[in-house]
Amino acid sequence: MGRSGQGRLVLVATPIGNLGDLSPRAADALRAAALVCCEDTRRTGRLLQHAGVSARMVVANEHTEIARIAEVLDLLAAGHDVALVSDAGTPGISDPGEHLVRAVLDAGHDVSAVPGPAAVVMALVLSGLPTTRFVFEGFLPRSGSERTHRIADVADERRTIVLYEAPHRLARTVGDLFAACGPDRQVALARELTKLHEEVWRGTLAEATVHVDHVEPRGEYVIVLAGAPPAPDADDDTIRAALREALARGSTRKDAVATVTAALGVPKRRVFDLATSLPRPTEPDPLP
Repeated sequence: MGRSGQGRLVLVATPIGNLGDLSPRAADALRAAALVCCEDTRRTGRLLQHAGVSARMVVANEHTEIARIAEVLDLLAAGHDVALVSDAGTPGISDPGEHLVRAVLDAGHDVSAVPGPAAVVMALVLSGLPTTRFVFEGFLPRSGSERTHRIADVADERRTIVLYEAPHRLARTVGDLFAACGPDRQVALARELTKLHEEVWRGTLAEATVHVDHVEPRGEYVIVLAGAPPAPDADDDTIRAALREALARGSTRKDAVATVTAALGVPKRRVFDLATSLPRPTEPDPLP
């Protein structure tokens, strides 16, 4: 129970495939809840049965989540806990939950979580790609300029990128990534994680386009893509030109150094040294 005798909204992570991954604390949280909000009562019902839990369930999916807010707030105000689960994994990660969490917090109630499975994390650590810095993009837009712009952003991203994709759209997305990122970018395609037929395929995007044409995609996929390689090292003249342009736009020397460092991906000390050699705007420029 939360502060002042009020109930809490508890986000409960559930297995992404193997029911044995439901933690004892997750089962306890579901057992203690006056209401379990879920995407599909049949799927969550099987999970509750497996855990030996009897609970009242209501559907809070992408279509009904907002409509459930009033009922949840009433229960919390009466001192009851409410649990939120998705069909698999951690609620709110490419699944319903965000709107309900925001409404509960805005109403002054507590939100807590029982951590557990998340496909994004499992696929990332299995990929063999760098894990120190990564970005999670979820599902890409299905069509239009929004999809084009998002894929362009992914292509330029330096960190490892994690995407979700439905099986029937896998080949198209791999092809789009190949076109935007080139043939040599490393990628891992993970499916059926924690299940009997768990598989993680690893290779280049060029190899991936061939692979997806020769397999029947089954189950939702997690695509883990290597970050963009560093840009070619800029020479001194290029750095000076970028500094002059930033200064001409009215930037201070400090801000110009920061802007050029980020834009060209070169060491800040090098940019600073070149910046200090530039004349002040009122001085004649001795550089060719």
